[in-house]
Amino acid sequence: MRVETPWGPLVFLILMLAVLALPARAGGVVQGPAVVQIPAGPFVFGSDRAEREAGYRLDEAAYGHRVTRDSKWYESEFARQRGTATRYFITRTLVTNGQYRAFIEATGRPSPGVDRKTWRDYGLIHPWSRTRRHAWKDGAPPSGRMDHPVVLVSYDDANAYAAWLTKVTAYRWRLPTEHEWEKAARGDDGRRFPWGDRFDAARLNSHDKGSFDTMPVGMFPAGASPYGLLDAAGQVFEWTATLAGAGRSIVKGGSWDDKGCGVCRPAARHSRPHFLKHILVGFRLVREEP
Repeated sequence: MRVETPWGPLVFLILMLAVLALPARAGGVVQGPAVVQIPAGPFVFGSDRAEREAGYRLDEAAYGHRVTRDSKWYESEFARQRGTATRYFITRTLVTNGQYRAFIEATGRPSPGVDRKTWRDYGLIHPWSRTRRHAWKDGAPPSGRMDHPVVLVSYDDANAYAAWLTKVTAYRWRLPTEHEWEKAARGDDGRRFPWGDRFDAARLNSHDKGSFDTMPVGMFPAGASPYGLLDAAGQVFEWTATLAGAGRSIVKGGSWDDKGCGVCRPAARHSRPHFLKHILVGFRLVREEP
């Protein structure tokens, strides 16, 4: 396989070793990030009235108001039903700053960040100053955050990383569809959270007990899904490949900013514009069969 790169062969070899951040090699071939296998078969997705009501009540208890209920946040969820899927593989954790750095260095793509005017134009509640702890400087991730999920990445950035990973490894990579993400996050039995039906703030990075910031990936093994997926609730929302109108895609999972955490349920869904680079949005990838 020929790899096009503006760098010399030695530098490129060093960059590929940086994909250690991606775990390592089998038979001399770069494999990419660690994945979990999601078996073929039926699964439950969506929610019923009882689950949505439980989500609203969690939010009301955490925030002391009815904003999510009055705004009907959870009414766009699919009705609880059964689907089926073929076997696939999905990254165990979100893509990290360290993994994304190898891509930036190999391709010269702009590193994660957002300027003050763009952030202001988004109209988001977080101040621009809060983005500084997540923004890269001179092509390098913030100090001490190599193992945190990469954020401030747009939908197109996530797809570009997947395309690069496809080029330099033995597999094809892509964003998961919403239903692939949901099956991986909650198993095949339709549980409300990755670990079961009851919310437990000790099992995820949310504003309930978390640091009000991203954390190193994989810090909450007790919050794993039945397939071993980590950080599927809380931490940061995740881009999916499922479109939600022109220039928008569904994001899933909740974030460190959320309390309650009705929005952290795998059935919960809302959309974001593709151009958005948010401190609350990252991604993980599906690895297709060779």
